[in-house]
Amino acid sequence: EVHLVESGGGLVQPGGSLRLSCVASGFTFADSAMTWLRQAPGRGLEWVATINRGSLPSYPPEVKGRFTISRDNAKNTLFLQLNSLEPEDAAMYYCVKGYADSEERGQGTQVTVSA
Repeated sequence: EVHLVESGGGLVQPGGSLRLSCVASGFTFADSAMTWLRQAPGRGLEWVATINRGSLPSYPPEVKGRFTISRDNAKNTLFLQLNSLEPEDAAMYYCVKGYADSEERGQGTQVTVSA
């Protein structure tokens, strides 16, 4: 059974940074692409970043240059470094096994951006 546990969310001021983590189990982590999605209140799921099994990252324009996705296959852990946070980045962030259309995701970690 796929199990994904996110952590690292919290309250940060605009311009601040956070590092999200996702510990994975129940599958061969190193063989899987991994993705971060987010969902703000009243909005649908939004793609944030993907890293393939070769550690090649991809981002939408909204976060490129501010967010960095990475992985540690030895620790079955996925990361998302969030820099230069804006109020529009506030959302629940989810770790996903596979790509953005996957339904295998964790419970999420909340990111709040406010002065």
